[in-house]
Amino acid sequence: MKKRIFLLFFILVIPSVFCQTEKMNLKTPPYLAKGDTIAIVAPAGILKNRKHVIDKAKELAESWGLKVVYGEHMFNQNHHFAGTDEERCEDFQKALDNPNIKAIWSARGGYGSVRILDRLDFTKFLERPKWIIGYSDITAFHNHIHNLGVETLHAMMGTSMQDQVTDIEHTITTFKKALFGEGLSYKIPSSKYNRKGNVQGELVGGNIAILASMLGSNSQISTKGKILFIEEIGEYKYSIDRMLQSLKRAGYFNGVKGIVVGDMTKIKKNTTPWGSSIEQLVLDVVPEDIPVLFDFPAGHEPDNRALIMGRGVILDINETTSNVIFK
Repeated sequence: MKKRIFLLFFILVIPSVFCQTEKMNLKTPPYLAKGDTIAIVAPAGILKNRKHVIDKAKELAESWGLKVVYGEHMFNQNHHFAGTDEERCEDFQKALDNPNIKAIWSARGGYGSVRILDRLDFTKFLERPKWIIGYSDITAFHNHIHNLGVETLHAMMGTSMQDQVTDIEHTITTFKKALFGEGLSYKIPSSKYNRKGNVQGELVGGNIAILASMLGSNSQISTKGKILFIEEIGEYKYSIDRMLQSLKRAGYFNGVKGIVVGDMTKIKKNTTPWGSSIEQLVLDVVPEDIPVLFDFPAGHEPDNRALIMGRGVILDINETTSNVIFK
């Protein structure tokens, strides 16, 4: 009798739990309004000689009617990092816990977010969700917080203001739209490498190296039934292939609805040529029936359009133009 009950539980209950996880509707943090306060913190790389750039980011947010506070230890230096793990964690934790702070904006990426991820307590954050903003190394937060059931914002960081404002016009305007709750939709020219299709699903993903580093941890995301976004910078093609093969072997592309490929920036040249384009490298990994959109303007180029991670999107890939429309 006990075996029958266990078997029924396994057949009826366990699958429903996994289905709920795959179809989980994430919480949307409150959109910002004039007078709200955001915190700029540095959870990862060092900000040596960049205070003037971060000050420009502060001025930008203030021009939108927002108040800005800095993490206490943000400009500290501890070898590769913006302060010790303890200091970076303390700044982030204070921003998470403070109910007056409505968004946490990463000063930069680099590397280091994963070192503080498990030190953080998200209890108060989950009681009052707020926008976590950044890209690249901040993918660690996007993935971890996705599994906690909250949307995040893949968008420009403080150091993005090192570029001329005219060069990052779309980066800034889409970031502001997302932050203040305006609709996001993108129409871009279609690449000859695209695989056409029309699919819908939650948008997940981020930097390939960070996605691979999350494998086997409680920050690894499920991509089943979702749209996967990927981007990378400063790697050899064989290194990108190795990471994508690792993701493939871990089941990352099993059941995925579609792929959005952002910037593949500053690809290094090896002494032994890889032998194919970066686009073909990606296509060789992704199952043939999965639609793939290349050249989406998000990642490490000046044109870095905002993406709401965990939000449902319509991915429509056509012959001449393609669309990414947030629901």
